[in-house]
Amino acid sequence: MVKTNVRSAGASDPGRVRSNNEDAFHIDAERGIFLVVDGIGGQAAGEKAAEIAVQRVRARLERQTGTAEQRIREAIAVANNEILRVARANPEFDGMACVLTLVVLENGTAVVGHVGDSRLYQVRRGEIRKITHDHSPVGEREDNRELSEADAMRHPRRNEVFRDVGSEEHTPDDTDFIEVQSFPFDSESALLLCSDGLSDHLTSRRIREIAERYAGDAAQTARHLVDAANQAGGRDNITAVFVAGPAFPGRSAATRPRLGITRIRPRRRVWSGRVAFLSYGLLLGMLLWAVLRIR
Repeated sequence: MVKTNVRSAGASDPGRVRSNNEDAFHIDAERGIFLVVDGIGGQAAGEKAAEIAVQRVRARLERQTGTAEQRIREAIAVANNEILRVARANPEFDGMACVLTLVVLENGTAVVGHVGDSRLYQVRRGEIRKITHDHSPVGEREDNRELSEADAMRHPRRNEVFRDVGSEEHTPDDTDFIEVQSFPFDSESALLLCSDGLSDHLTSRRIREIAERYAGDAAQTARHLVDAANQAGGRDNITAVFVAGPAFPGRSAATRPRLGITRIRPRRRVWSGRVAFLSYGLLLGMLLWAVLRIR
């Protein structure tokens, strides 16, 4: 087993509009496995798709055979085909699917598997970077800088996706299915995996600001992110998985801004100083007069 030295936690909430939660997440910090799933299909169907995805991805990744990329591809493909099989066998689940973002941390490297419009961000040394690409018409235009982040967040088609897990059969190596990439993950980094219920409400700058308040409690940071998305509208289910390297600064003592403290300096005793000076001068004069008289 590959153990990782990170602090991690997740939080999920139905939001302020919906009564059910079709999001799900899974954390296995010892194996370095982090997953966020956003179900599609409405209520029971979306919840079922997310449940299947978590179960199948988890089962495959816990068998640590093959490379991290091979395991990720196989895990997502197995989940995809099982969701499709259950949907075909049960009319009440017809049309269900999900989108997901998966990270495996291994030997200082983050290996990512991604389908849809959930997201992965990296926060490091005061900067934030969106790692994944949105598989959606609006997200694609945002990634190509044809739309600003603000315009994409309020676009009426922002929730449409052209890739998902479960709507058609796939093999692990199918093109235009799973986005896989890897990048270095060092001790000064933090990761955020989230559903679009969070990224539709919080700009990357706002996410960075909240992440950098991290002071050792990953659960608190994950909850703060979810709460902020709810306060900004909470139109959808909201899920955040926060992963911090052991040296991620957040608001540690070394980087925390100093509090504004007014220091009051003691006032000099001006008059007492002058009196002492005159007294010394008078005494010196008397001594000089006595010496002159002796001569």
